[in-house]
Amino acid sequence: MKNITVIGSGTMGNGIAHTFAQNGFNVSLVDISDAALQKALQTINTNLDRQIKKGAIDEAAKKATLHNINTYTNIAEGAANADLVVEAATENRDLKLKIFKQLSEVCKPGVILASNTSSISITEIASVTANPANVIGMHFMNPVPIMKLVEVIRGYATTNAVTDTIMQLSRQLGKDPVEVNDYPGFVANRILMPMINEAIYTLFEGVAGVNEIDTVMKLGMAHPMGPLQLADFIGLDVCLAILKVLHNGFGNPKYAPCPLLINMVTAGHLGVKNANGFYKYTAGSKDLVVADKFNPSVA
Repeated sequence: MKNITVIGSGTMGNGIAHTFAQNGFNVSLVDISDAALQKALQTINTNLDRQIKKGAIDEAAKKATLHNINTYTNIAEGAANADLVVEAATENRDLKLKIFKQLSEVCKPGVILASNTSSISITEIASVTANPANVIGMHFMNPVPIMKLVEVIRGYATTNAVTDTIMQLSRQLGKDPVEVNDYPGFVANRILMPMINEAIYTLFEGVAGVNEIDTVMKLGMAHPMGPLQLADFIGLDVCLAILKVLHNGFGNPKYAPCPLLINMVTAGHLGVKNANGFYKYTAGSKDLVVADKFNPSVA
């Protein structure tokens, strides 16, 4: 396995492309927008510079990594020679089904099709392809070049051989893969999202403020990042989408998204990605400032 195609050049997609390319794979990075692809390459370049500054890699490794990445705006061209395709498009069920149906039509026989979905059923995604046995989940964590975990999700039809291949491939990337079965939210988000949702309810019901909630979880539970800051980092729209998958998949009211989260996403307050969530984000600043909405001094 040498040729990897990554569909989607956003935060996860460019991180996945970076990781494969840095480990010597030929990467085809595909997006519908050339501007998005150029932005992705710029992000990868910046992140490689950070690695150099930390002494993790040298200039030669950076040059080799960038050399291993080619960009495409056409899926058929970008996936033509792929041994593995990793889809990292927006967390939208209909979009993912459309992409996998197309991949099934344009890729060579025997290709493994993986999704980086954080919650959508691998079995359902596989159902629109010609060979469901070769479809699997490969859920990387953000930031991909740094985080060690890969959730490897077996769909109902995924074979042992395909699972073993992806587990071994993940280890080649320096990751620690964990095999899980295909149920809503898998393991990571089935546990994480209810915690984040409960933190939002705790704020919504006036039990404590943003800083107080995050401080309790950081100092009391040894979490490196509080749940509200983490929600901002993930993207409040993504958190809402995953909670909807959990709520619909299990039919259990405990997964119902907090009204505050729904209102924030509706208002376009999405977290780090647009600099406005539970905190406000200023370019170049590492200081966390509670958003005006939740800061009594400016209410």
